Amino acid sequence: MSAPLAAALVLAVCGAPNAAAETWRLEAWEQLLDYTSPSRPLDYRPLDTAARPWRLCALYPHLKDSYWLSVNAGMVEQARRLGVALTVKEAGGYGHAEGQREQLKECADGRADAIILGSVSADRLTPAVVEIGRRIPVLATVNQVRPEGIVAMAGVDWYRMGYLTGRVLAERHPKGSLRVRVALFPGPKGDGGSDGKMRGFTDALGDAAVEIAAVRHGDTGKLVQLSLIEDVLEAEPSIDYIVGAGVAAEAAMGALRARGLQGRIHVVADYFTHGVYRGIKRGHILAAPTDQPLLQGRISIDQAVRVLEGRPVPTHVGPDVILVTRDTVDGIDLAASLSPADFKPTFGVPAPGAAPGGTANDRRPN
Repeated sequence: MSAPLAAALVLAVCGAPNAAAETWRLEAWEQLLDYTSPSRPLDYRPLDTAARPWRLCALYPHLKDSYWLSVNAGMVEQARRLGVALTVKEAGGYGHAEGQREQLKECADGRADAIILGSVSADRLTPAVVEIGRRIPVLATVNQVRPEGIVAMAGVDWYRMGYLTGRVLAERHPKGSLRVRVALFPGPKGDGGSDGKMRGFTDALGDAAVEIAAVRHGDTGKLVQLSLIEDVLEAEPSIDYIVGAGVAAEAAMGALRARGLQGRIHVVADYFTHGVYRGIKRGHILAAPTDQPLLQGRISIDQAVRVLEGRPVPTHVGPDVILVTRDTVDGIDLAASLSPADFKPTFGVPAPGAAPGGTANDRRPN
């Protein structure tokens, strides 16, 4: 993208200068769903309102992890702000590709004008996305998917999330220092960004005095992660660190406390949740990067409305990735990362003036 074209895009997205207007500082990639393509900072001004009460349908892998609760909160907030209807469906976990495929079809066969897909799989839903994308726009959020059939994406490079996590250990244990052993719990194998996180983590370690002693993959539900952690603590009692998904870090705190190992085995999370926030504040978790999931939810709704209304829209954007430690935790914008304390999973936002329950899941009349 040429510099004049990029400048035009920023002006088109942001509109005329207005100091009072909200602006999101984002990163924009030139190629959709290609984090190896060049990127640049973008000042993105969200819409004030939608031209009509569009019906949007959003699909999540699950709501067992408060990360996706924060995405949910962002979508609900932006849908209400813009005056559009929203239906939310969750697949129940990363092993439920067939269930999410059926949910895609339900959204397409209903009255949804656009679908926002937080996919359980990087590629298993591609044929369904391509077929449905011929009829209505399909956008991706958070999780990597293939670009076929996708018109826009809100998400960050999970390699960067893993890299920042790895740098925490590399800086604490540089080459020549006493070697430490790490157990990794990155989430489901091949999905949910776990592969990208693993590559970033190992690249960041370089020649640091850090040995990866165990890797355990599994769905990001707390019971699954706790079981994996307990197994590793039995098999590898001499590990020095547990590093993993936000829900794994949350489970690790309880497991270590029960065994009297807090303080000897340290915990680092590779993404940010409510429990990770509390763990950092209390000194039980050393650090975690945040990709500002609540803001990503807001971006996805804004992108969908722009696509439906033919407005200028950068096809792939994401917020800054910020490393959170005990020294920096009080300075971050929690409202961009975590849902409010009183927010509950919300599966429907009716359009203004709609009958109760009138959301994007309503069927078309025969």
